[in-house]
Amino acid sequence: MNTDTAQLMSQRLDWRQREFAFEAAFPQLNNLTMIVVDGATPELADDAAKRLVAALKDRRDLFRTVRWPSGGPFFEREGLLFLSLEDVRATTDRLVKAAAMLVRLRADESLRGVLVALSDMANAVKSGETSLQDIEPALTAFSETFENATAGRPAFFSWRTLFVDKKSTNRETRHILLVQPVLDYAALEPGAAASDAIRHISRSLGLDPAHGVSIRLTGPVPLSDDEFASLAEDIHLVLGAMVVALLGILWLAVRSARVVFAIVVTTLTGLVLTAACGLLVIGRFNLISVAFVPLFVGLGVDFSIQFSVRALAERLVQPTREAALVEAGASIGRALALSAAAIGAGFFAFLPTNYIGVAELGAMAGFGMVVAFALSIVLLPALLVLLRFPPPRMPEVGFTMFAPVDRFVNRHRRGVLALALAAAGAAMALLPLVRFDFDPLNVKNSRAESMTTLQALAADPDWTPYALNVLATSPQEAQALSRRLAQLPHVSRVVSLQSFVPTQQKDKLELVDDAAAVIEQALENVSFRAAPSDEELRKRLASTAATLRSAADQGEKGTAAASMRRLAVALDRLGAAAPDVRARAQLAVTVPLRVTLEQIRAELKAGPVSVETLPPDLVEDWMTKDGRARIQVLPNSGRTDNEFLRHFSAAVLNVAPNASGAPINASASGDSVVEAFLQAGVYSAVAIIVLLAVVLRRARDVMLTMAPVLLSGLLTLATCAVLDLPLNFANIVALPLLFGMGVAFNIYFVAAWRAGEAAMLKSSLMRAVVFSALTTATAFGALWLSSHPGTASMGRLLMIALGWELLVTLLIRPALLAQPPAG
Repeated sequence: MNTDTAQLMSQRLDWRQREFAFEAAFPQLNNLTMIVVDGATPELADDAAKRLVAALKDRRDLFRTVRWPSGGPFFEREGLLFLSLEDVRATTDRLVKAAAMLVRLRADESLRGVLVALSDMANAVKSGETSLQDIEPALTAFSETFENATAGRPAFFSWRTLFVDKKSTNRETRHILLVQPVLDYAALEPGAAASDAIRHISRSLGLDPAHGVSIRLTGPVPLSDDEFASLAEDIHLVLGAMVVALLGILWLAVRSARVVFAIVVTTLTGLVLTAACGLLVIGRFNLISVAFVPLFVGLGVDFSIQFSVRALAERLVQPTREAALVEAGASIGRALALSAAAIGAGFFAFLPTNYIGVAELGAMAGFGMVVAFALSIVLLPALLVLLRFPPPRMPEVGFTMFAPVDRFVNRHRRGVLALALAAAGAAMALLPLVRFDFDPLNVKNSRAESMTTLQALAADPDWTPYALNVLATSPQEAQALSRRLAQLPHVSRVVSLQSFVPTQQKDKLELVDDAAAVIEQALENVSFRAAPSDEELRKRLASTAATLRSAADQGEKGTAAASMRRLAVALDRLGAAAPDVRARAQLAVTVPLRVTLEQIRAELKAGPVSVETLPPDLVEDWMTKDGRARIQVLPNSGRTDNEFLRHFSAAVLNVAPNASGAPINASASGDSVVEAFLQAGVYSAVAIIVLLAVVLRRARDVMLTMAPVLLSGLLTLATCAVLDLPLNFANIVALPLLFGMGVAFNIYFVAAWRAGEAAMLKSSLMRAVVFSALTTATAFGALWLSSHPGTASMGRLLMIALGWELLVTLLIRPALLAQPPAG
């Protein structure tokens, strides 16, 4: 079993060649797991990402590469330069104003130091150096943190927000780590071992919601693994429903446990032999070719039902079992042979297509038709003899209750055919509304972690999964292309290696240097105080609360003074709490304090940045060793529908014909799938028509065989248009089964009609056809129960198609065959 979805499409396709070229240029970007690290505060997110990267790099047995594209020493040092000049000026001004507090906190990175800083702020209010309004946001933030800690709720605090005076966004509280796991394609979930290790390591580091951090996985590898996991999630329910439906309908069809047993044994034997033939010729299964199982079961059971029902009908008039089986073979064998040959030719028509997954499916299903026919006329009769199948319990094997319908159709033949023609015309008018959903994400389980995470990223302008990549021949061409791409109306931003060289560096560095002259040396040369005891913390809490009340009483009344009194109450309650509560409160403010102080120290060391000074691992993600440059193009809209993605892709391709990426690959693969099915449909229709013409030798008989297939197909597609049920990568695989059954049913009826059968609806053939369709509909309609959207859509399409097939069988076919054959 090969679970590599990249091998389902032909490598000769142009879009696949572009994809291969990009993957070869940047192999470290292939088969990625994206680790989404979200923190309650920027400090928690930074600390979590840093520790997780270090831990994952130690597991070289599971991870080929581990990268943090927006983090690491370079961004810690040069981060301020990527802000706007106004933001750099505001940030450095606030750092300079807070210099004294920073030095004090650096010397005492404990709750005691924080309380001293709060006392200093209150005294500054009393002396008039600052106003209550200026420090109100800080007072509120401290109050909420200490109140939560005292109440036993998760408590988190951000010093960066305090110093920057700006609410944090996802850019500060979210980091994306790109991990290239070691994959095992022999396993159903190739990346499961690596994903499990990431979760285990995260838990061991305390990176969980209780500590203000969430770790989620998405990206190509987890999406693929979750796909298989969701398919297996309710497999017992689906398989159970299938088995019960299959056995139940089979028993209703033949009313004999022995015959049911013979059919089941024949079907399972054929399934094993078909799998063996497929492995012998192709050597593997892929994620599409394993669908030969429902194809074989649906059509193999049909062959067995046709033979068994006919044998039961002959058992009513023949003296022995053997004679009944001989007569059944003589009457139905030719039709079975023609059906197997026609359906097999239809399946083999997929071989020349570019959809490798379906081509291999066609080969296996084609072999399966040969096996199914052989077993239905060799193994099944032998089993029926060995099991001593009894005469049928019912006096008539056919559907005598349909006799009135037979008479109605015969009397109103022209009206029924006119209605069928009108229905075909209406269905053809609706065909332009049938759509193919080429986005593979829409057939995945939307509740899986990888999908919920990806949906969250889709709204993130920096990490949308619908970005495109362009490979330029040189940095100069990359700059020229970037300017042209940035002007497109569908594009929000263009990123290249040059994007990592900050603008206005001279002015920004002057501001940083001025702040460093005031702060840097003081932060480096401090005398650290010993950690305080719990008793000392209680005393400091009481004194700070008193200072806050004094400052609040002295200042103006209002919300700012109320915020200061609120903090004083929070400190009183914290002082009265148990020591472990104070320990939690201390961690809530001191852990982010240490992270922030280290970041400030690093940022004050910022220096000039050029392409030549960028970190090698960053350069490797944007430029190859031979000088080719990568350009990333991001869409400007939150829309992810097929129409927008097609327009976005087309606009980028018009400027950069070698572009590749998820939107292009999805739409192009969808086009390739549709083209493959249309191509195979034409090939199979020609092959079947030629085969029928050779065997039946009458153009009218060929037309009578194919017309109901075309009608039921049109009605199925029209229903999809009316119900807005799009075709997709999953349910389109059901079309060969529906086509095969339609061809088989029509061959049975035309063969019986040519043999002189007049009352079609009450014949044993109708019983066999109805129960064959019901067996397939109920057994594979159970796919509708699956929680996997793609599988469920396949079940819906099967039920719709087989419903129309039964209607055409009951009304249209008898009307077409109401007049006796010529000659």
